[in-house]
Amino acid sequence: MRQTSYVGICIVVFISAGAWGLYWLPQRLLLDLGMTGGWGTVGQYLISFIVLLPVAMWRLYKGQDIGLQHWLCGLLLGSGAIFYANSFLVTEVIRALVFFYLAPLWASLIEAFFLKRRLKWSRVVTVTLALAGVWVAVGLEVGIPLPIYLGDWFGLIAGILITAGAARTEIEQPEGIFPLLFMVIIFGLFATVAQYPLLADALGAMPSIQNVMSSLPLLLGVSLFFVLPTTAIIFWSPSKIGTGVFGILILSELVVGVISAALLTDEPFGWPQIVGTALILAAGVLEVIAGNRSTLPKAVTPN
Repeated sequence: MRQTSYVGICIVVFISAGAWGLYWLPQRLLLDLGMTGGWGTVGQYLISFIVLLPVAMWRLYKGQDIGLQHWLCGLLLGSGAIFYANSFLVTEVIRALVFFYLAPLWASLIEAFFLKRRLKWSRVVTVTLALAGVWVAVGLEVGIPLPIYLGDWFGLIAGILITAGAARTEIEQPEGIFPLLFMVIIFGLFATVAQYPLLADALGAMPSIQNVMSSLPLLLGVSLFFVLPTTAIIFWSPSKIGTGVFGILILSELVVGVISAALLTDEPFGWPQIVGTALILAAGVLEVIAGNRSTLPKAVTPN
């Protein structure tokens, strides 16, 4: 039963993360509707909070958990998601992707040093394949990944925060999806406000009421049927599949993004993209197979 559940969760996470590789499509439509810069992301998080707030109030009334004890998970994951989203505003897309998708490395290091797990040879192989795939697919133009621009740092910080949040989620083992999701959305909004002084120019002028109203149907659809369900699944998953596996499976976003951009735009899709995406997919399959053959060790809570 555990094996079936483990593989099933891995597949759902891979698909959910991969769906974010298509996120640029609604973002482009929002841009056309006047939601300049990162205001589309702000709108989606605000709508998500407004939708979840009545549920949280009802749960409080019923004496149920709304996630306050998981505030650290929410802080790490929510702020990490916003750092990642905003990294594209202040650096080249390729550079943001390269620095963020060092995540498999951070995830494995966190497992080794904080969760006190011995890294198996299979993990070394899959992380090597994953990082090689990222570099070949989108990093050849970047060269040695050294952060230069503000967005480079944002992407790097985002990967560290999200993998640290995944490890914390694995330790805390939240009961149910709602409490964790609510904390992620709240701290995502906090991070947006905190980053505004650094990103005022990149965000641009606040959209007019007319632009907001014309964008509202799309914002609602993206928030309710994409952002909320995929965020819930992806950030809940480390408690079931482990931080290291999570760090590799989320690379499916990059695979789908590279392929979809090539099919729907004039973005190139040559041998680097073919080899890179193949390496990433191989890393994901090998990691799931290796994890399915062993029992996931219980996380050791740091003192």
